[in-house]
Amino acid sequence: MVAFPILNSMPAHPKDILEKLLSTLGFQAAVEEHAMEDGLLLDVKSDDAGRLIGRQGQTLADLQYLTNRLLFVQDDKAPKVMVDVGGYRAQTREALVKKAREAAEKVRRWGDIVELEPMNAFDRRVVHQALKDDPDVETHSVEVDGSEKKAILLRPRH
Repeated sequence: MVAFPILNSMPAHPKDILEKLLSTLGFQAAVEEHAMEDGLLLDVKSDDAGRLIGRQGQTLADLQYLTNRLLFVQDDKAPKVMVDVGGYRAQTREALVKKAREAAEKVRRWGDIVELEPMNAFDRRVVHQALKDDPDVETHSVEVDGSEKKAILLRPRH
């Protein structure tokens, strides 16, 4: 295993890890912690929200990945952490769920397979969760050539 000096001064608490990471990266931010049914939400408040979110949420996704990696290195039984900045994830989640339900309605109405655009793992999970109890539609993630992202196919459930 590679030694990272930052880990030596990293606390094993998710909120503290994210605060230390943001501080190390030069961001001034406050982090609020909220319990969720499947883990922990760390909500970041900052005047630099746009830079923390990044283009299409990429910087936010990277911050979440790094926070979870740093946490799991210290405690492999730690709960999964979701990082949000200024409610961005909640807004994006609502839009994704709406898009998934509209696609499911097309599948129901026409019986055709509908493909949603390539998404990162976090967004795919939101779509799969939104439609997991739909009796008429099933979802599958499929590889997309030339991309680390995967698309989701919605098809009639048999």
